[in-house]
Amino acid sequence: MADNVHNVLIIGSGPAGLTAAIYAARANLNPVCVEGGGLGSKPGEGPGGQLMMTSDVENFPGFPEGIMGPDLIKRLRDQAERFGTKFVTGVVSEADLNASPKKITITDELRGESKVHETHAVILATGASARLLGLEKENQFMGRGVTTCATCDGAFYKDKAVVVVGGGDSAMEEATFLTRYCSKVTLVHRRGEFRSSKIMYDRAVANPKVEIKTNRTVVDMEPGKPFLSKIVLAGTNEDEGVEESLDAQGLFIAIGHTPNTKVFRDQLKVSANGYIEVEGAGSRTSIDGVFAAGDVHDNHYRQAITAAGSGCKAAIDAERWLEANELG
Repeated sequence: MADNVHNVLIIGSGPAGLTAAIYAARANLNPVCVEGGGLGSKPGEGPGGQLMMTSDVENFPGFPEGIMGPDLIKRLRDQAERFGTKFVTGVVSEADLNASPKKITITDELRGESKVHETHAVILATGASARLLGLEKENQFMGRGVTTCATCDGAFYKDKAVVVVGGGDSAMEEATFLTRYCSKVTLVHRRGEFRSSKIMYDRAVANPKVEIKTNRTVVDMEPGKPFLSKIVLAGTNEDEGVEESLDAQGLFIAIGHTPNTKVFRDQLKVSANGYIEVEGAGSRTSIDGVFAAGDVHDNHYRQAITAAGSGCKAAIDAERWLEANELG
């Protein structure tokens, strides 16, 4: 790094960002990692990303007994720091990705401080935030009965009754997936019609473990041991005012994700739903020297291990870009 310009600035500190930091640091690029956090941050948007809301992680290679989500993040962070990664707490309030060097403004709202960082390369690993229902108890029971990932957490609900909320393909897929473990899956949708594809809908309906309740929305939940005990539904539309209580231990929210790209969206090529587009199977974006890793561009897998793998690719791509441009 010369003249106070970073070689590479990594924005995001989930599995993608921290893996990118490990690889970039071992390549002697002296990376700086922006951890996130600050006033107004939603669950999953602070340091560590969505894994900070996850209890047991049993599908990350190398941990046969499982590991708590926050513990996994701490290990990744410690590893990145061991090799020389510097960490900055705050959120990106402004970004000029087309400048040379690129200019990223990091704001720590708790301290009331902002600083402009100049960098040759940028790795965007800001993730995607699961859309929630807006209930106060969602955050209270997140990871303890409430979850946004059936693939991650379904096995914890073996022989239990659960509720899935949503009306798209993701909801149908999660409901069908959960029947591998759960005794009953109730699929709840606020409308009378589903926006999912017919094949996904038919597959869910045909499963004897799946019960579908339309014109319903979740309005409350009650604690149990170790998860929930009841989930309360209320009617919508023609069933407005109708209320019922379901015996269920888990609530799986499958109403979509929002990629954390607001600050960059007007500069980069993004998909119709806001995910950063990359070249082929790599990490290069539409702007030279800007790379993307993890859920900020992946709206299909959304797993910690795939995010980590894409963080590796982004760091290697950034290293080669810096070499090719005789920077760093």
